[in-house]
Order: sequence, then structure tokens, then C-alpha cells
Amino acid sequence: MTENKTSNSNAHKILSDSRKAGDILYLSGQIGIDPKTGKMAGDDIRSQIEQVVKNIKEVVEANGIGLERIIKTNCYLSDINDYDVFNEVYRKHFTSLPVRTCISVKGLPYNALCEIEAIALLRDSDNN
Repeated sequence: MTENKTSNSNAHKILSDSRKAGDILYLSGQIGIDPKTGKMAGDDIRSQIEQVVKNIKEVVEANGIGLERIIKTNCYLSDINDYDVFNEVYRKHFTSLPVRTCISVKGLPYNALCEIEAIALLRDSDNN
């Protein structure tokens, strides 16, 4: 297993943005911190999920792939009432419809409203 090329999306650098294991790329959970400012992108679910997707996109693109290569996501919401808005924004970006789990949690780091971790394929597979 090797540490991946990193982006600046993980503002606090206490963990790797991602790790490779064979043809699989595992991404650490991303929250809505803007790497340029080190602050949360906004205080609403829509602005935070948009930033989360930007952060994920930065990590996968640093590894030569795009969002369409993501095959699995685990999504965490601090308020399940944000589920519909979360889905609206999520659907706009994850058009390949990766397998997904979405759960409500009591809290997230830095009082984030959402977090997404992902698994992506680095190369084509016979089993799409």
C-alpha cells in the first residue's frame, strides 16, 4: 500500500488524503473546509457539500482520474433533515451513481454538516 499523491484539500494534515492499494484508491473523509482559507466554506449544507465535492475532486484528479471513477461513498450528515438538499447536490456531481451509504451522526469534526469518504478505481475493470 502506498500513500498517494496529495492535494491541498486536507487542510489539517493529520492523515493522508488517500492511499493506493493495487488498482483501488481509498480517500479519507472530506469535510467542507476550503483549503485556501482553512475555514468552512459556509454554514449551510449546500455550500459545505459543494466544497466537499471540490476537495474530493482535487484528490482524485491528483491521481489522474475523475469523479466518475468513484465506486463507493460513505456519507455522514450531522442533521438528517439535510438529506434532501444533500442528495440534490450529491446527484449533480456523482453522476456515475456510486454505491452509497448515508447516515446521520451526532457530530463531525469542526462542526461540519457533512463528510464524504470514497473508494475509486484507478484502472478499468471488467466488472463495472
